Amino acid sequence: MPADDKKRAAQRGLVDRVLNGAGTASVQQRAQAFRNEGLAPPLDALVGKVATRPTQITEADFAAARAAGFSEDQLFELVVCAAVGQSTRLYEAGLAALSAATGDGRPDHAA
Repeated sequence: MPADDKKRAAQRGLVDRVLNGAGTASVQQRAQAFRNEGLAPPLDALVGKVATRPTQITEADFAAARAAGFSEDQLFELVVCAAVGQSTRLYEAGLAALSAATGDGRPDHAA
């Protein structure tokens, strides 16, 4: 198996685990956090910050989510899903840019 295939397989395995593995947050909530869409306030604000402006996350964001009934374990899982979702989008964009730059037409051409 070429190195780029191993990297893709590892990345797919990570995504599968965070979205479908055992957890305290629902599969639907994890998928929404991964996509950074469809979550209700105040969880949407926390997940949005994780995905796009992580330096702006405050304890107040977590306090609001806890006040809305989310446990520490659920918040941990949803934050991980949001981070993995954003990194996956960036990874895919990087692969697409690499493919376009090399002109090889392979969207999965990884470095």
